Amino acid sequence: MQQAHRHAGDTKADGEGHRHDSHDGHDHDHGHGHGHGHGHHHGHGHGGHSHGVAADADRRWLSIALGLILAYMAVEVVVAFLAHSLALISDAAHMLSDAGSIVLALVAMRLAARPAKGGYTYGLKRAEILSAQGNGLTLLLLSAWLAYESVERLIDPPEVGGGMVLATAVSGVVVNIAAAWCMSKANRSSLNVEGAFQHIITDLYGFIATAVAGAVVMLTGFTRADSIATLVVVALMLRSGISLVRASGRIFLEAAPPGMEPDEVGARMARQNGVVEVHDLHIWEITSGEVALSAHVLVEPGGDCHTVRTAVQADLRAGYGITHATLEVCEAPGELVGVGSGEAGGRHCEDPHGTVHRRAPEAG
Repeated sequence: MQQAHRHAGDTKADGEGHRHDSHDGHDHDHGHGHGHGHGHHHGHGHGGHSHGVAADADRRWLSIALGLILAYMAVEVVVAFLAHSLALISDAAHMLSDAGSIVLALVAMRLAARPAKGGYTYGLKRAEILSAQGNGLTLLLLSAWLAYESVERLIDPPEVGGGMVLATAVSGVVVNIAAAWCMSKANRSSLNVEGAFQHIITDLYGFIATAVAGAVVMLTGFTRADSIATLVVVALMLRSGISLVRASGRIFLEAAPPGMEPDEVGARMARQNGVVEVHDLHIWEITSGEVALSAHVLVEPGGDCHTVRTAVQADLRAGYGITHATLEVCEAPGELVGVGSGEAGGRHCEDPHGTVHRRAPEAG
């Protein structure tokens, strides 16, 4: 059943005599205004997109991983001070950040599962992205501190108990493998869960480097190996931290998902039968893996807006997996028909923004 709904502030029909299509009485606030001088209606097709936390993002597995990490971290801190090992201290600090990342992930998952209401029209889905960005920033801050400490110890190395370092690191490898296995059971398509998982994996590599350093110190007495192992951990932390901050930053800035080119999507939409022009195209992620699109689509005069909207949304779903597409569909002014992409043509909106995609004029 079709239900007409308008942008807030629209009080009358289009003064230019265009036909509009509307469907599915949802109101969406996408954070951008079109500035049109006429009352456009939206066509919505929501094709089964999910507004809840994925069922396989299992809190139970995250909680088991958290318990393993906290228990082992307490033991490692004691051994690190007894052995005077910065590598073990860096691993313990990283395990603390691991624990924090999992706690953040668990809290964010619970918040994201709350239904949308009031002013939060998407609910609290981006709590998960905040968590991921917090994890990334924590990795970067820890890496800076550990890099400073390791350089100091390279200059003036203390005595390090190689045997204790080796034994603790080997047992740490076992604990982190178990924690990583638990984390792998959760939904890693979520940037939130992936952030916590990257913490665990980085810590696993760090323990391996620390075990090697402990063996070197025990066999050769070369105590600087402990600081060198710490720098290896720092490099891994920087790599993971930068990746998480970049990925979460793209979502907060409402960039198109990686690998999805808006110009390509717009050109494909404009090639649909009956479409004359596509503009005001926006593609963004509400949260990791949940892509949304909005656009203004102009159809041929006398064309069936409902049919065109349905066809475009079906193509977006099939071609890009976009199931949350909000399309403003109406008839094009006569002067736009036959104007190719990149040509001047008539002006339909007061302030169209972004690339304008037009169907190429037919030959002859």
